[in-house]
Amino acid sequence: MANKKPNILMIMADQLPAYTVGGYGHPIVKTPNIDALCDTGVMFDSAYCNCPISAPSRASMCTGQFVSDVGTFDNGTDFLSSTPTFMHHLRRADYSVELAGKMHFIGPDQLHGFERRLTPEIYPSGFVWTPDWRKGAYHNPGTAVDQLKEAGLCTWSMQLDYDEEVTFRTLESLRDKARQSEDKPFFLCASYTHPHDPFTITQPWWDLYDHKEIDMPAVSGQALEDMHPFNQWLQIHHMVDVYPPDENLIRNTRHAFYGMISYFDHQVGLLVSELDRLGLRENTIVVVTSDHGEMLGEHGMWFKRTFFDPSVRVPLIFSGGDIAKGSRVQETVSLVDLFPTFLELGDLEGWQDVEAGVAGDSLGGLLHGKGDGWKDRAVVEYYSEGVYQPMRMAVGGGTKYVYVHDEAPLLFDLEKDPQELNNCIEDEDYSDQLDVLKDHVHAGWDAGEVKDRVMKSQQRRQVINEATAGGQQDVWDVQPHFDASEQYVRKMNAQETSRAQRVPRFEE
Repeated sequence: MANKKPNILMIMADQLPAYTVGGYGHPIVKTPNIDALCDTGVMFDSAYCNCPISAPSRASMCTGQFVSDVGTFDNGTDFLSSTPTFMHHLRRADYSVELAGKMHFIGPDQLHGFERRLTPEIYPSGFVWTPDWRKGAYHNPGTAVDQLKEAGLCTWSMQLDYDEEVTFRTLESLRDKARQSEDKPFFLCASYTHPHDPFTITQPWWDLYDHKEIDMPAVSGQALEDMHPFNQWLQIHHMVDVYPPDENLIRNTRHAFYGMISYFDHQVGLLVSELDRLGLRENTIVVVTSDHGEMLGEHGMWFKRTFFDPSVRVPLIFSGGDIAKGSRVQETVSLVDLFPTFLELGDLEGWQDVEAGVAGDSLGGLLHGKGDGWKDRAVVEYYSEGVYQPMRMAVGGGTKYVYVHDEAPLLFDLEKDPQELNNCIEDEDYSDQLDVLKDHVHAGWDAGEVKDRVMKSQQRRQVINEATAGGQQDVWDVQPHFDASEQYVRKMNAQETSRAQRVPRFEE
């Protein structure tokens, strides 16, 4: 019997921009499984992350709050366990809630509402990646573009190790859920590391693409002195001024990246096919998204951290249940909207009261073809490495406003100028849109106060890093637990165990 409440399978990529997905219009990249979900569900054409770097973006998504409110400023800031997440609320709605893969939680709480992690985390959970704004713009070899020389073919990689485990554990969990007799809905997140750098992929995925047909960036880079200051800072941070990639390196990197995307798409297909095979698909909503994007050489920039669309606009697709089929939503949304959306889909009692206390709004209406009154905006922040001033942007109605503290602001018309080449900040024709977006950026947000909090947080964590560099190492890791005594036959009757584990169960 189908659950009244839908199951939710959330499949996350790492560093996947919307523009590189076939269903979003890319002419080369092959993503047939994601495209099929677009055809059978709702795809959001204007979905944004709320921070273009991993840990802050994910903490913001999980809490439905902006980064400056949660206080998870960078990839080395602890995420307080006293902050409720949508996972906590889904458990209140009687969901089982599990995670396979990456969520990049920093600090001793590595669950934040998940009942169980099925795999280890991939990145450090401590303060080791804390930036230092006191240094201004500086070269950072750890995120330098000279790593692009490694891009291309590999026989195997650490990232493939990780994502193969994510798929294995997710499939295992789905099969266990199909065996269960109790009528309990599940939220299961499968969170992959592809197509995050380093950009390497195996021969079958590389061979999906003709190297000569790999497209080059649509927008070439400016001279460093002609860029907006915050993009200058990022270019210095990524050492583009030291290791400017040549055409061969750019094409090779993009080729590998496309192969990595197709690999991720294949994992999506495996999970969705297993839902079908197990008879779970009808009552399961599949959600596909990413924590942020990737510049991939556009504007001469790489990785993320900037506010150009390739860095901050992400795919977002819902498919299954009673969600509208084959619908494209033009209104602007962001990842903080997932928090109340999941609570509405999970029919949490009083979910509207919870929604009123977070920054996000439920996408429920948009998922059913009802967009009247939607806010049509997203707010994105950045306080991490590569810059040294608070940055905030608002986008909506086809216009984007970028504010960098103590620097000149920017305004782009994304409909007329999708490559974001022309700053319209002085154009009187945009005064109304500018006023609206400025209100969204500055309402309840004081850049000077935020900068003070960011720098004090960095300095506290740097003291701890120095103190713990030697001696006994404290590591905040979660160890996935599997009780061998409860697996297979071990201590049970062989025939009864085999029948109980059979899908569907054998009924005499």
